[in-house]
Amino acid sequence: MFYLHLRNELWKLFGKKRTYIGFGAFILAQVAMSFAFQSTGWKRSFERLLSGNGYVAEEFVSALTVAVVMLIPQVSLLMPLYTTLVGGDLVAKEYEEGTLRMMLSRPVSRFRLLLVKWIAGVLFSMLLVLVLGVIALGVARLLFPWKSMFVFNPGVTFSVLSAHDGFIRYLLAHGFMAINAGVMFSLAFMFSCFNIKPAAATVVALTVLLASLVLEAIPAFDVYENWLVTHHFKTWLHAFQSPVPWSQIAQSEIILLGVAMSCFLVGCTAFQVRDIKS
Repeated sequence: MFYLHLRNELWKLFGKKRTYIGFGAFILAQVAMSFAFQSTGWKRSFERLLSGNGYVAEEFVSALTVAVVMLIPQVSLLMPLYTTLVGGDLVAKEYEEGTLRMMLSRPVSRFRLLLVKWIAGVLFSMLLVLVLGVIALGVARLLFPWKSMFVFNPGVTFSVLSAHDGFIRYLLAHGFMAINAGVMFSLAFMFSCFNIKPAAATVVALTVLLASLVLEAIPAFDVYENWLVTHHFKTWLHAFQSPVPWSQIAQSEIILLGVAMSCFLVGCTAFQVRDIKS
């Protein structure tokens, strides 16, 4: 019964045209950025960075390197937008349209109804990350050779890896990225359970993420960085470090999973109150 309910929820989610906006945006952004990297001064600047650190640029300007370079802005900007867009709609939109009242008239508990919706949304978020990773590497491979990997992000990681190790780390990073996407979705899902419009739920979730990002950039808040969710989102980049800081990654992933579960439970509580008042 639970499986059938989840399957129906997934069919309903992927039956909406707006669900595919994120996939289309990732494809367009990846193609545009890859060609821009190849044909503008962006590539030359990257080669100078490599040469300045004593590396042969031709060996490290590869499909794996470019895929990660393209992923960083998309993960920071586009992924929060499209995961929260779906999360903000999932409950609030159906409540607004009246379909949720009809579903509540059936012998299904409110907790189970929200649990199925939340699981469907988390699965969507993971699929979004999978598609993003495949597109990023696929487009980069069409334009660049399969060679060693170089990953640089100021203050986070500076790594040189073989093609084999780089690919393994690339897969590992996407596992952590999937958890990030699930947390972003869960935050919007929580606000969607409150008595607000779908667009407002998305905007509030994005505002929380943006506020966390801004506070993290202020030096005075360095001592509070572990309390900021965007600080733990960087875990996927830590996967490229040598050696991999497993204890730091484990701590961040536990916190992120706790945030996702807390968002779900708070959303359930808010929905119960909202339903009673309605």
